[in-house]
Amino acid sequence: MARHAKKISQGTAATEHLSAGILALCFPMLEVKAILAECKCLAKRDRELPPAVMVFFVIALNLFPGVEYQGVLRWLLNGLRWLGGGSFTVCVKSSLTDARKRLGSAPLRRIHESLARPLANPKSRGSYWKGLHLVAIDGSTLALQDTEGNAATYGRPSNQNGNGPWPLARFVVLVEVGTHLIFEAVFGTYHDSEIPLARKLIKHLGSGMLCLADRLFPGFELWKEAAATGCALVWRAKTGLSLTHVKTLRDGSWLAHWHPDEKASRKRREAPHLVRVVEYKLHDKACPGRDEVYRLITTILDPAAASAMELAALYPQRWEIELSIKETKVIIRRGSITLRSKHPQLVEQEFWGLLLAHYAVRKMMAQAALENDLNPDDLSYQRSMEIIKARQAGPALPSPPKGKAAGS
Repeated sequence: MARHAKKISQGTAATEHLSAGILALCFPMLEVKAILAECKCLAKRDRELPPAVMVFFVIALNLFPGVEYQGVLRWLLNGLRWLGGGSFTVCVKSSLTDARKRLGSAPLRRIHESLARPLANPKSRGSYWKGLHLVAIDGSTLALQDTEGNAATYGRPSNQNGNGPWPLARFVVLVEVGTHLIFEAVFGTYHDSEIPLARKLIKHLGSGMLCLADRLFPGFELWKEAAATGCALVWRAKTGLSLTHVKTLRDGSWLAHWHPDEKASRKRREAPHLVRVVEYKLHDKACPGRDEVYRLITTILDPAAASAMELAALYPQRWEIELSIKETKVIIRRGSITLRSKHPQLVEQEFWGLLLAHYAVRKMMAQAALENDLNPDDLSYQRSMEIIKARQAGPALPSPPKGKAAGS
């Protein structure tokens, strides 16, 4: 029986099909459509590539960084040809690019803000410490396609030897330590400092949390804003940070006054912060004499609540956020050096798609670990990503469904 070819991007059928996929378990279609409506991105007419489909397409682009656009669309809508009783052709790349431009970055960002939430389950191993929800903050950069538009919009590094090979974008994220879920993020240009970007995330901290951070972040104003949220802070500080000793405590830690710099003090007459300091050395057996001094500052002032030894043992958990960033920059993208977007307006969209793809993998891992009483660290991120790729659209359908002859 002859069949008429039609495009694989048939709007309504594609949307219904995607609502049953694994990605839609993390990002339910009804909620995605509600956010699209909020962003005024719902199509005014029936398009071959409706916005809801393009949301999942952008996420899928980041699961297949080395695959061309049409191949990603085929994977995303795998099996759709059986729904309408016909074979399908695929839209040209320019149509997919135009559809991405119509979608913009705002819906992907809003989807991440609304749906990419921490698991926040006390039973999830590694997610809580002394009853406090463990989170961490850190930042990094992403290399972009070397186009004139990307360079003009995002900037690139340079030194005495000339310009860097690629434009770069900078981002800062908040991560749930135990599950590696990135639940808040801010995106900027290469020339944006991590500290101002981090200040945009501080409002998402709160009582019942404990935030870890590396020595780049302790600044008087940032610390003040973070501490005001009620979140407990354990941040590494530079050993040269100017602190005035107040009192030595029984566990060897000490209370200190952290004063604002002279300019800020004269301008605003700010009082110093009272912090607790924990200092210790890490001995490198492979390199005797190259011991590294660590200085932690914390808002937990009472040693009875957390001893110096406990805080020193806790701080290495901060490296979990380094693994999350590595997963987004290296593992999920299979070592691709740059994002694929050549247009500046699509770079930020791809960034949010990247975070949503990472979230989908990590949420599946977190739920599997919780159901089997495992630590999420014991599961393979790479393997979990392959499971999502294999099961997004159900069976690969190597043979036609019952009643449909091959090639008919």
